[in-house]
Amino acid sequence: MQNTSIDMAGLAAMDGAEAARLLKGVREAALSGRASQIEPRADIGESWQRLLRGGLDPDRDRRAGILPLAEIERRRRDSPLREVLPVLREGLVASAEAAQHIMVVADADGRLLWREGSAAVLRKGDAHGFVLGADWKEDLVGTNGVGTPLVARRPVQVHSAEHFVSTHHNWTCAGAPITDPRDGRLIGVVDVSGPVSTMHPSTLSLVTAVTRLAEAELRNRHFAALEQLRSVAAPLLSRLGGRALAVDANGWPAAVIGMPPPGRLQLPRSLAGGGRLWLPALGMCGIEPLPGGWLVRVDERDAAEPAARRAVLDLSRPRRARVTLSGAAGSWAQELSPRHAELLYVLALHRDGRTAAQLAQDVFGDPTRTVTVRAEMSRLRRKLAGVLAHRPYRFADDVEVELLGPHLPADLLPHSTAPAVLRARARGAGAGEVGARAPRDG
Repeated sequence: MQNTSIDMAGLAAMDGAEAARLLKGVREAALSGRASQIEPRADIGESWQRLLRGGLDPDRDRRAGILPLAEIERRRRDSPLREVLPVLREGLVASAEAAQHIMVVADADGRLLWREGSAAVLRKGDAHGFVLGADWKEDLVGTNGVGTPLVARRPVQVHSAEHFVSTHHNWTCAGAPITDPRDGRLIGVVDVSGPVSTMHPSTLSLVTAVTRLAEAELRNRHFAALEQLRSVAAPLLSRLGGRALAVDANGWPAAVIGMPPPGRLQLPRSLAGGGRLWLPALGMCGIEPLPGGWLVRVDERDAAEPAARRAVLDLSRPRRARVTLSGAAGSWAQELSPRHAELLYVLALHRDGRTAAQLAQDVFGDPTRTVTVRAEMSRLRRKLAGVLAHRPYRFADDVEVELLGPHLPADLLPHSTAPAVLRARARGAGAGEVGARAPRDG
């Protein structure tokens, strides 16, 4: 008989006790390795497998130390989530209170920074360890609506015995990650939780919609800040010769002179007051501070400076892919989005290159998705000027490539469902597969 999985609407249609028994049976089968006609939902099953590999005890409630109040306040001040709290409150708190839920906002480390909603449920949350400053990372407390969306990078609903740890089975939760559109960083997760009897299949859709509104608010603030920087920089640029541009702290251009507008510049996290800096998209540049950003002037004397001669693709840290380029002009490092990490991983394995159709098959399992691949590769090539070639897509022939993988094969881009990555995990491609790869013979 073909295995099936049950969706949230199906669970909601059941009697609560019946749904709990069903999910406990599915969980027990998965934990014991027994075959079951009903499988966990995909996000839940993937989470359980991660936790089984990590050795988390499914019957023991683990908790880390609560952050001190001063550290909670510091994280609140520094978090971009603070800017969108009004949007989150307006969209979720009233609905949460009416449904006997609470809204929880956590940072990218899984630490709870804000929580609001039903007073009765807040008290239940206290007993549950769902308190300010608590650590709700998946690898510590198991499958849950805070930690699991941070790993999966997508909205996840977790109900009753879908929680990996049995002490959480009287709880239901739905969480969605928030990404800062200004720099692409995952900045946290918004979760709506409550007693198991309060589950509703539409909760996840509501949480997801409100997080999209929050991201839109950050985007609008970004556009306003760029416009303000443009008003300051435009008169200055008009008096300069050569190629120059004004960018905000995240590298987004506000005004340009002497060249076509580039995409976002990948700036180091700290420029320490400016100076001379090598940027992959432009070469050697002079950097000077501006109110709200930086003045970038391309050094024409070094315009012919060769591109980076070495690229290190570091996938050793789960969910923190990074590429480091180095050459005669210096070095530069940047964290990668999940999609760009997948593409560079495939290209690092295939030094002879891949066509758009081949990359579409490698990443999406669908060779017809070439438009998406070409758009992503165009963005990558702008970021890594001179490092990536095309027709076919590949690392440039004179670039030495080193690929650093994780110790455990299962930790290779754990968010990824790309066929190329799944094949690598299945064959045990971890630290043993990777190493330095010399420049390709031209």
